[in-house]
Amino acid sequence: MRRTSRKKRSTLASRAIAASAALILGGGGLVAVNVYASAGEGPSGSPPTRTQNAGRQVSTIDCPEAVNGLSEVPDQARGEVDRELAAMDTQITDAYRQFADRKEQIAQDPGLAENAVLGPLRSKRTASLDRIGIAIGRVGERPAGLESLAGCSLRADDSRPGNGGGNGEGDGDGGQDDGQGQDPGQGEDPGQSQGGNGPVAADFVDIQSVQPDIDRPRQRRGASRGTFTTDCGRNENGKFNPDNVIVAPGVSNGAHHMHDYIGNQANDAFASDDDLADGATTCRNQGDRSTYYWPVLRLQNGQDENDADADGGGRDQNVGEIQTPSEVTLKFVGSPVGRVTAMPRFLRIITGDAKAFTNGDANANASWSCTGFEDRQLTDKYPICPEGSQVVRTFAFQNCWDGQNTDSANHRTHVAFAQENGRCPNGFRAVPQLVQRIVYDVPPGPGFAVDSFPEQLHKPITDHGDFINVFDDRLMKKMVRCINDGRRCR
Repeated sequence: MRRTSRKKRSTLASRAIAASAALILGGGGLVAVNVYASAGEGPSGSPPTRTQNAGRQVSTIDCPEAVNGLSEVPDQARGEVDRELAAMDTQITDAYRQFADRKEQIAQDPGLAENAVLGPLRSKRTASLDRIGIAIGRVGERPAGLESLAGCSLRADDSRPGNGGGNGEGDGDGGQDDGQGQDPGQGEDPGQSQGGNGPVAADFVDIQSVQPDIDRPRQRRGASRGTFTTDCGRNENGKFNPDNVIVAPGVSNGAHHMHDYIGNQANDAFASDDDLADGATTCRNQGDRSTYYWPVLRLQNGQDENDADADGGGRDQNVGEIQTPSEVTLKFVGSPVGRVTAMPRFLRIITGDAKAFTNGDANANASWSCTGFEDRQLTDKYPICPEGSQVVRTFAFQNCWDGQNTDSANHRTHVAFAQENGRCPNGFRAVPQLVQRIVYDVPPGPGFAVDSFPEQLHKPITDHGDFINVFDDRLMKKMVRCINDGRRCR
């Protein structure tokens, strides 16, 4: 695949997305079947079955997150359950494609949404949820109420100019148009990427219009003030795949978007712990065979990447030139209130939520900023950086571990963030916190986006990072000593 960073780009690459967001449905038609405007509406956070949605442009499909209905998954059932959950993601992707192909017809005939998109999707999800229940029921207690997760809705995109940036200070209108309501040279709907499903101009904000919003946490007596930095490169060798071995082990294209990988080179959907333990690593210290991965960032410049006809790329509506970061920093830090303990080997951590646009922001955790302006952090907007400044993505991973499990049914509950007082929740212990900073040299303006599931519309709030700890015991002990002793180690 082509990878670009610091190089000359055509004027096409730097043209801005038009300022006004496109009408997702031709003519702004009313859709009155299974439509709602934001995630989390309705009882228990599930979408209503029928909502009048006058004046809103329906832009995507919203489905309840099935994994949230699974508090426990027995080890004997995990493989089958993970495969069914991945199949449900594919079902949504396919249904979104049906919706996108027929959105103008749906605007004229709302019944078509139920007949052609939502009804068939509900039937497929019902079957998958039933198979999940059967798989768990063979070896344990079948979870109740799974069938309530089958129904999905169409929803509107609430990203509109004026809704504000990550801290409410931006006006959300960072694009420039040619005075004709269209991005010069792109020939697409105003505000749309070349793939047609986002981002829109309202997803960007001028970082200079955002007020500083960073409060440095107070460190108390006994805090572990040290840091440990590992150098694993910038994916210069171009390891990409659309798998996710944490969420969808054994499933090719389980992510439906492309990931950058640094560190462990054995990571794909089929990698076992043994494979990772024996894998080569791009990390300078060979004692770190951990795997670090995140969605690629692409220029929305009308240029195809080599994956234009591949899963995770063009087939999943992720298009544009993949950008190699100009800088990647992987730093582990301590606790503001006490000492840290070692992470267990093969601990898996996901931070952020790849489906935050439809799930809501409860698990969203990526921050966007610009070099020279990192006291201003955005969660639900991409930054427009001034000339000479670069785009920065930051992930601060969960820093508390339950002391027992390296993973959990929903891949979240075995780890947690410290509470406001800096202490871990009851039953959890502080571990070194991975803080990941990724920098890109991209043309100024709103001409880029991260890969996403197609129905997530490439929203910045869906950004996320994944980590599997494969430090050897010696190097992990060194990290813990360094952090607890207040030293800076590399």
